Amino acid sequence: MNMVTGILAIILTVAVYFAARSIHRKFTSPFTIPIFLSTIFIIIILIVFQVPYETFMIGGGWINQLLGPAVVALAYPLYLQRRTLIKMAAPLLIGITAGAVVGVVSGLLLAKRAGFEEAILYSITTKSVTIPVAMAVTETLGGITSLAAVFVMIAGIGGVLMQKSVFQLFRLQTHIGRGIGLGSGSHAIGTAEAMENSQLEGSISTIAMVISAVVVSLITPGLVSWLL
Repeated sequence: MNMVTGILAIILTVAVYFAARSIHRKFTSPFTIPIFLSTIFIIIILIVFQVPYETFMIGGGWINQLLGPAVVALAYPLYLQRRTLIKMAAPLLIGITAGAVVGVVSGLLLAKRAGFEEAILYSITTKSVTIPVAMAVTETLGGITSLAAVFVMIAGIGGVLMQKSVFQLFRLQTHIGRGIGLGSGSHAIGTAEAMENSQLEGSISTIAMVISAVVVSLITPGLVSWLL
């Protein structure tokens, strides 16, 4: 029974994604990006048909297992862009580190200003890195790991939705600058969007995502103790 349920969940996910992708191609907009539409559609389907999340995740868990190979596959465009990346090593490291620090501090201070309790403050600090890293760091801080995962998803989708407006506002036109912004602020979801824009932008975003995860892991405990 679990096998059938898992297969149906995978088929549903793939079908919804391709439908969302088709809609995005016909009606190009930040609000029609496939990851955003797919999430909304699946939530609606689960609610309408009263399908428990645990049941859906029987198949979703299988898809999650493919994330590892997918991340490894990102090494190929990095290899193709290796000369450009080596030349830009210094500005890349500076920009990515700055983005990681801003990501932690901004979330922490805004949540503190809004009067949220400490558990939420600890959970929001890692919003701009991938879910496994965010959950591990949040757990060491004493936050709520499941809530940290939600914040990561919000940051990822929100960053992709707002990217064009932010890039226009700051007149950011280079693939390198955009890649750093998406990778540092919107992790894997931003990197997927960057790959759609160009191979160079996607490669930069991949590096930003990886380095941001390392930097956030190192600086978050110290920043939390200092700012709180």
